[in-house]
Amino acid sequence: MRIIGIDPGLQRTGWGVIDARDNRLSFVAEGTVTSDAKQALAQRLMQLHDGLVEVIETWSPEQAAVEETFVNKNPTSTLKLGQARGIALLVPARLGLVVGEYTPNLVKKTVVGAGHAAKDQVMMMVKTLLPGSGNAGPDAADALAVAICHAHHRETHNRIVAGERR
Repeated sequence: MRIIGIDPGLQRTGWGVIDARDNRLSFVAEGTVTSDAKQALAQRLMQLHDGLVEVIETWSPEQAAVEETFVNKNPTSTLKLGQARGIALLVPARLGLVVGEYTPNLVKKTVVGAGHAAKDQVMMMVKTLLPGSGNAGPDAADALAVAICHAHHRETHNRIVAGERR
């Protein structure tokens, strides 16, 4: 099963692709999709959309996982992050992928073992679990962590989705 993890952000949306076979995970690719801060919000969202479409078409994942948004103190920033997250959910869904959503604490607990782990701890564990990864920065590492979380929890997620369809 090929999985893409997405860490949404308006400036930088991290993505990471892994292959999950039985209990083994392997690194495939990682990167970030960026938007131009000088552009209007609609243009920036379109840049994220087009970039994610290109990534998914290039790497052909079968499922996607997106990190849920936490609420910032600044409501404007939270709203903009939510809009970027909407793109991160929409693109894989429109391309026919099953999309799982995971809280930041569950992602950290799955990868590091502690729900309040620091970014550098997450990056270190991602590099350990997925040799060859870690060259595209913290946003891509977070996205790979989301993909790892999905790989570990996808069976439960699949049962929930199947139950909702009934």
